[in-house]
Amino acid sequence: MFLMKWLVMTIAVLAASYVVPGIEVTGFGVALVAALLLGLVNIFIRPLLVILTLPATIMTLGLFLLIINALLLTFVAWLVSGFAVAGFWSALIGSIFISIVSTLTSSLLKK
Repeated sequence: MFLMKWLVMTIAVLAASYVVPGIEVTGFGVALVAALLLGLVNIFIRPLLVILTLPATIMTLGLFLLIINALLLTFVAWLVSGFAVAGFWSALIGSIFISIVSTLTSSLLKK
């Protein structure tokens, strides 16, 4: 199950590099590493950020979660050589795109 989710996230990262301007991935291996780190960051760091920014999330009716996702995508790009995000808007659109592709691909694989 873990390998399947990792592969789905890798496909989503690769797709984002083709569709979203400002996101670049130099190869499949880099996408694998970026997807793994993105998954780990979402498991361990994202919940802490969500709790710490709960007032902002409530005041924006949940839209601040999009900013958290964009910041985490930028953080992963900073950590992984060969994976680059050009700016905030690329990170925001990329994080939304990766979430949508990952969710759709996972739901198709479950059927």
